[in-house]
Amino acid sequence: MPSPLTALLKPFLRDRLLHILLVAGIVLTLYQPAAVSSFPRWIDWPTIVTLIGLMLLTKSVELSGYFVWLGRRLTLRMRNERTLALFLVSTSALLSTFLTNDVALFIVVPLTVTLKKLVGIPVRRLIIFEALAVNVGSLLTPIGNPQNILLWNRSGVGFLTFIQSMLPLAAVLMVLLWLAVWLFFPSRTIRPATADAEATGKRTLLWACLLLYVAFIVLVDLKMAFPGLLLVAIALLFLDRRVLLAIDWPLILVFIAMFIDVKLLSQLPFLQPVAAQAAALHDGGLYLTGILLSQVISNVPATIMMLNFVPSGVTLAYAVNIGGFGFALGSMANLIALRLANESRIWLRFHAFSIPALLLAALLGWLLLPASG
Repeated sequence: MPSPLTALLKPFLRDRLLHILLVAGIVLTLYQPAAVSSFPRWIDWPTIVTLIGLMLLTKSVELSGYFVWLGRRLTLRMRNERTLALFLVSTSALLSTFLTNDVALFIVVPLTVTLKKLVGIPVRRLIIFEALAVNVGSLLTPIGNPQNILLWNRSGVGFLTFIQSMLPLAAVLMVLLWLAVWLFFPSRTIRPATADAEATGKRTLLWACLLLYVAFIVLVDLKMAFPGLLLVAIALLFLDRRVLLAIDWPLILVFIAMFIDVKLLSQLPFLQPVAAQAAALHDGGLYLTGILLSQVISNVPATIMMLNFVPSGVTLAYAVNIGGFGFALGSMANLIALRLANESRIWLRFHAFSIPALLLAALLGWLLLPASG
């Protein structure tokens, strides 16, 4: 039987993405050793704290047993695999529109994993489509994802004006996503899950987490993410302290390493002239650069970097949102979905769907892009 220390370290030792980011950070630091003292201020701590809080609350609801209860209710009402897939994909897109893509995944993916245990649906494919769905749904509004919040604040346009600009792309991609779900999920009857004692769950933990969720979101909105996390952590110490160790802590280190690596990369001397030329890019060059840069460093860091040289506009908004498709690194939401899935071989299968989605979205986005973008 492994020791508690071995069990604690095992997820970190098995995390290949974390290892790659750490090695990249070490190599980049060799070129800029003086930058080490700046690492703490390069990390977007409110984002990290918010992520930890959401992971703690979602894991608490999962341990309460109520994802099992909700899963049973869904299978009783939706006996068809295609119908269930359409519902979950549509729910993912809708939630991401106003709750952000990360929050939508923290709600939908654990529920989907529970459905696999109940009725044996193809959970890998479904989670991949949910990841695609939150990228589609979140691009519609200024508050759907972090890059849109940045772009909206910089642009100065109204809330509805932003939505109007993004609506053509969101609508076309959502219709295509529905068609893809129709094609890849058969109209096969699924057996409804039977009720058992587990469905009662832990009511105290569930209701406490729902109240904590509301309080946490309010505190985050008031720029008080740190007190919000402290509130959640203290409450869970009394409610169910298992949660504090059960979340995916290596994922937190992945995001911390990403912030540092991207900043180190952007400060390499040979990249400075290239970055300076971004200000002179025409619409086509800006569009292609935003998409490709998102594939390399993720779309949120790509947005931050490009806003240093070009103004916020529809072209950039289309580019970095479309850049969320393709490689898993294109969007932090992709990483969250794949990590929450905890399924073997899902990373390879994700790219089999996401890379064609990137190529198609890039073509359609260019065709739909307003002339004044």
